[in-house]
Amino acid sequence: MASHRRPKQPSRARVTVLTVTAAAAVALSAQAANAAPKPSKEDVKEKVDKLYEDAEKATEKYNGAKEAQGKLEKQVDALQDKVARGQDELNDLRDGLGSMASAQYRTGGIDPAVQLFLSSDPDSYLEKASTLDQVSAKQADTLQQIQSKQRTLAQQRQEAQGKVKDLAETRKQLGEKKDEVRAKLAEAQKLLNTLTAQERQALAQEEESRASRDGGTSSRADLGNVGSSSQLAAAAFAAAQSKIGTPYVYGASGPSSFDCSGLTSWAFAQAGAAIPRTSQAQANAGTRLGMSQLKQGDLVIFYGDLHHVGFYAGNGQVLHAPKPGANVRYESINNMPFQFGVRIA
Repeated sequence: MASHRRPKQPSRARVTVLTVTAAAAVALSAQAANAAPKPSKEDVKEKVDKLYEDAEKATEKYNGAKEAQGKLEKQVDALQDKVARGQDELNDLRDGLGSMASAQYRTGGIDPAVQLFLSSDPDSYLEKASTLDQVSAKQADTLQQIQSKQRTLAQQRQEAQGKVKDLAETRKQLGEKKDEVRAKLAEAQKLLNTLTAQERQALAQEEESRASRDGGTSSRADLGNVGSSSQLAAAAFAAAQSKIGTPYVYGASGPSSFDCSGLTSWAFAQAGAAIPRTSQAQANAGTRLGMSQLKQGDLVIFYGDLHHVGFYAGNGQVLHAPKPGANVRYESINNMPFQFGVRIA
């Protein structure tokens, strides 16, 4: 007679293990299905280039805030010094007025007619009386000077307070722009870190090839014989040439690192001319030119918001500080959206 025993039920521990294993398998499958594919080298390059461009925009705003901060600090110092000197002058006027008042008090206790009757030397007394009238007139003039000085000091103090407030706001903007630049650069680096060493090397080689398009290289270029518009432009361009190979660093203005407008402003300073610090301000610092009018040493402005600047080098080449991770170099003018040139007189 056959035995009809019930099949043995799996233990609770075994059920738990099976359940956990199945859940883990489902989770891993879901992660694999939902995981974003690794970005291609081209995708990374496109995103990194955009981040570098955004960082450069923020850098020029940072440079503008930094330049404004320096000017405001000088203005605040000058105003505070002027207020201090004005207060000293006011104190001197008040002291002088007090001395005159004390002298009048000491001599003004007797009626003038009686003083004249008692005086053994009437001529001397009349001379003193005339002097006393002059002192009274001087006293009135001093009072007017004091009132005028007080009004001037009040205005200067108000102006100084306004400049101090502007300075605090500018320093706040400076910090915000610095944080924005750092965030963009950190994001770009994070993207680059997703690439293999071989992919990063390939990107660098492509960048070098792009920079050398139309006959130039990162350190040398066929510049032709276009010539410079002036000795100033030639001297500034020569100074910039001496910095080929120097690294780009945001907010830097030399001599060991530069951003785009830092290089151009530094080079003109070496030639003995002061130009504004930012690319947007440099765009308005001289005579605007079309591409066909450019000569060596003219500034060239790129992008619609004018956030990049370099030197025209000749033969369709520019000399500039390009972006983070790159050095001062020659590059084709066609690699960026040209807006106009600027000739500094």
